[in-house]
Amino acid sequence: MVFSITQIRKIENLSAPRLVSAIISSNWFSTGQRASNHSSAEQGTKGLNSRLENGGEDDQQDYGRWGNGGGTFHKSALIDPSAFVEVGAVVHSECAVGADCHIGSGAVIGPTVTIGQSTKIGYNVALANCIVGDFCAFHNGVCIGQDGFGFYVDEQGNMVKKPQTLKARIENHVEIGANTCIDRGSWRDTVVGEHTKIDNLVQIGHNVVIGRSCLICGQVGVAGSVTIGDYVTLGGRVGIRDHVNIASKVRLAANSCVTKDISVPGDYGGFPAIPMCDWRRQIAKHRQILESTTTISVA
Repeated sequence: MVFSITQIRKIENLSAPRLVSAIISSNWFSTGQRASNHSSAEQGTKGLNSRLENGGEDDQQDYGRWGNGGGTFHKSALIDPSAFVEVGAVVHSECAVGADCHIGSGAVIGPTVTIGQSTKIGYNVALANCIVGDFCAFHNGVCIGQDGFGFYVDEQGNMVKKPQTLKARIENHVEIGANTCIDRGSWRDTVVGEHTKIDNLVQIGHNVVIGRSCLICGQVGVAGSVTIGDYVTLGGRVGIRDHVNIASKVRLAANSCVTKDISVPGDYGGFPAIPMCDWRRQIAKHRQILESTTTISVA
């Protein structure tokens, strides 16, 4: 098997090769095989009426119609013949899509994105600047790899954007709920560990590293540069401030807010989050004060 220079560089630049082992080991890098399995691609190219953009402008003849599903793909993309790309989905230049993937209508796979085998991409998902592992599931409207929220004030008092140049890395067996957003990194890659499950409407900021087998419920917000260990559970609407470290096997009650590092495993709750037993004492004491105040007022 002979690789082109572009393909060799792509393999060398993968920061997590174990996530895409199926892609690297399969024989669909062969341009000849891809062409023979999808002879209709050239005909589909002639039928494209719109001009597609990729960090600039690419001529429409650089895109074809994928035979298995009818989606649109760039000729430089490496797509396994078994992958299903639905009508309305677009796979841009130099992407790698593994075996048995399913990409739903309206999904956009940006340039140089890598997707491992048997991953399911829902409707209107947008992937950019990211590496996705095997057996993942992204529900409708997920956005991964967009710029993080990073700015500074210059000498003239203007708000200036900080460069966001790194990637988001989603490891194997990760499931992400509808309309969840995961930003790319600025000083380190944003990472979601293996077997982690994320609910709908979750925001994960740039440079966040989440361990394996975590459970993140709906409307959680994780600010930039947070590090979360393994087997962590975040209840609904938990908020975590930036640059906080959370140890493995921590569980946070719904509506909690983490303002400083949590280094001891256990259950936490409240604002700011404290050990659960202390939080319950605070609630009980607060209730007693309210009851005594009410009694005095009536008297």
